[in-house]
Amino acid sequence: MPEDISTMSLGLSHSLSRHKLKFSPDKVDTMIIQAIALLDDLDKELNTYAMRVKEWYGWHFPEMAKIINDNVAYSRVILKMGFRSNAANADLAEVLPEEIETAIKAAAEVSMGTEITQEDLDNIHSLAEQVVEFTEYRQQLSGYLATRMQAIAPNLTTLVGELVGARLIAHAGSLINLAKSPASTIQILGAEKALFRALKTKHDTPKYGLIYHASLVGQATGKNKGKIARMLATKTALGLRVDSLADWGIEGEGAKAEPTDEEKSALGVENRLKIERRLRNLEGKPLGPRGGVGIGPGGQQVQPGKWELKEARKYNPEADGLSKDAPAAAEPETKLIEEINGKDSSSESDSEMEDAPITNGTPKTTKAKADKKAEKAARKAERAAKRLQKEEKKAKKAAKEAVAPTPDAGKKRKRDDAEVEKSDKKKTKKRSQ
Repeated sequence: MPEDISTMSLGLSHSLSRHKLKFSPDKVDTMIIQAIALLDDLDKELNTYAMRVKEWYGWHFPEMAKIINDNVAYSRVILKMGFRSNAANADLAEVLPEEIETAIKAAAEVSMGTEITQEDLDNIHSLAEQVVEFTEYRQQLSGYLATRMQAIAPNLTTLVGELVGARLIAHAGSLINLAKSPASTIQILGAEKALFRALKTKHDTPKYGLIYHASLVGQATGKNKGKIARMLATKTALGLRVDSLADWGIEGEGAKAEPTDEEKSALGVENRLKIERRLRNLEGKPLGPRGGVGIGPGGQQVQPGKWELKEARKYNPEADGLSKDAPAAAEPETKLIEEINGKDSSSESDSEMEDAPITNGTPKTTKAKADKKAEKAARKAERAAKRLQKEEKKAKKAAKEAVAPTPDAGKKRKRDDAEVEKSDKKKTKKRSQ
């Protein structure tokens, strides 16, 4: 009987716990962890594949890599054009702007690349298709991740963005584990190596970890980054507890109506506005655009601007040449001024003074010349008098030093006399013996 009671109480406690927890598919954060991990892997693979496509097709058409910078556009041009000899007849208007399409066709006519076979081109086509497919799938996965983050952690997404929020959840293991962490842990989450190294060597601990990539921290400058990171981690901790412990998407007995998306992210919007106000006070200037996050202050997703393909910068040799009618460069006036100032006024002769130019349209009078000559003579006399005074002082000083013996010389003389006396005494002792 007691065993049956214990079994019954255990089953009852389990059922009560399940009823209280009320797990919902909308609250499962495993999808977010897997999605952000796959997104990072896709970025690495895409970079590797795109680099391989450029190196491989570059043997056949090396000039195209300098004209097209975008990896996806490069792969789509390969799929459309094939051999570079088909560039003149290929229609690239769907992939490239008109000016870049013209540059591609002109470069294909004078290309220095080597010839390839149809089998080589088939393999390059297969790799280019992989790049295009991976890019399209990455865009789809990014949209899926943004939607799941907005459903599971709306306040976290509003504060730090879906990418940073997903990385924080993946690093902590789950949303509930991240919500249990204090703000100080959230601030340096992802910088554990730097933290323990700083504690071991008794240096300053890091101010931020994964949260450094949030748009609010990126807009701060210098020493304000640490302050904003600390404040953002504090507000993020509050938003995480609301996201993880609220009963959204759960249909229980007597449950209220499902709140709207604006009501779910109300706390995050309010805290983000406070942080922006604080950042504006610290920086003393309006905030710039929020790059890299895609989430506005109201929690809504901001669509990026239209992507435009720009041609790579090239050296323009025509800018170095001069046209036939171009005037020669005039010599700078500073050189003339330096030459005039560089001349010694004392070395100017009277003949140069007589050949002086006319000023204000009237020649200089002889009286003015005489006054200048008198001033020069007076200056020369003053300089000569000063030189004589200096020489007299030096002579007096040398005479004093020659007459008056220095104290060191007296000491040396006494020392020599004492040594002479000692040597005389030693000699007399030897003689007496």
